[in-house]
Amino acid sequence: MDAINIGPMSFSIDMLATFAAILLGTAAANRVARASGVRVESTLWIVIACALVAARAAYVLRYQDAYLSSPWSIFNVRDGGWISWVGIAAGVAAVAWLSWRMPSKRRALIAGAVAGLVVWTGAALAVAMQPKESMQIPAIELANLRGGQTRLDALRGKPLVVNLWASWCPPCRREMPVLREAQLRYPGVTFVFANQGESAETVHAYLAAERIELDNILLDQRFGLPAAIGSQGLPATLFFDAQGKLIERRLGELSTASLAQRLAAITDAQPTQSRGPVLPIVPSEKMQGR
Repeated sequence: MDAINIGPMSFSIDMLATFAAILLGTAAANRVARASGVRVESTLWIVIACALVAARAAYVLRYQDAYLSSPWSIFNVRDGGWISWVGIAAGVAAVAWLSWRMPSKRRALIAGAVAGLVVWTGAALAVAMQPKESMQIPAIELANLRGGQTRLDALRGKPLVVNLWASWCPPCRREMPVLREAQLRYPGVTFVFANQGESAETVHAYLAAERIELDNILLDQRFGLPAAIGSQGLPATLFFDAQGKLIERRLGELSTASLAQRLAAITDAQPTQSRGPVLPIVPSEKMQGR
C-alpha cells in the first residue's frame, strides 16, 4: 500500500510521513525550547528548508537531462521528485551546525531532529514490513473510442503504463503532454489512457479542444480500475513489467523526470522518436452482429 484513502481523496504515504515528521519534530523542539526559555521557530525552518532543498536538488541532478528542456519544472515539486536520504543527511548536518553555533538551542534542535527521524523511520519501516504487492494487470474489459472492447490483461508481453485520468482533473491535464511525449519516444512500452467516468463525446471534445493526439484511450465509465487497485485519487499511473506484474504506481502528477524514473523500473528500452504501439481492437458484440 503506497497511499491512504480518506473519503474521495487519496494521499501518498511518503507525503504523509514527511508532513508528520515535520509537524511532530517541530512540536517536540518547541516544547523543549519553551522549557529552556528560548525560541526556535525560525531556526527550525532553516533546518527544514535545507533538508527539502537538498532532497530536491539531488533528484534534479540525478535526472538533469529531463529538466534541461524545461528548467522551470525544477520548481514543480508536485511531481514527487525527492531523494529522501540526501534530505535527511542535509537536515542532520544543519542541526549539527546550528547546535554548534547556538548552544542555547541545542537541546531543542536535537529533540526535534530525533522526533522527526523516529516518525519518518517508523513510517518507512511500517511500509517495508508489509507484504510485497503482487498485483497483476487487472482482468478488466473497457470500451475504446473505436467502438470496440479491450482487455487490459491481454496486453501482457510488453511493459505497460496505465494512466487513470479525467478531463475535469487539473493535474491530469498538466501531465498529459508529458505522457503523450513518452508514448511517442518509447515504442517498446504500451501506454493506455483510461478515462474515468466520462463519455466518449466528452473525451473527444476535450482532446479536440486541447489539440492532443493520444493512442489507446479507453473508457472506464464504471470506475472498475480504481476499485481494482484500491485507490480513488486522480491522476494515478500504474507501471507493469512485460510479465504483467505491477512494479510501481504513482499517485499524483508526473513530470518528465518522475516518469523517466519509473519507466526505467519496467524497461531497459531507450527513448526514440518512433510512435508507440497501438492496442488491438476487439469488436464489441454489437459490432459483431452487424
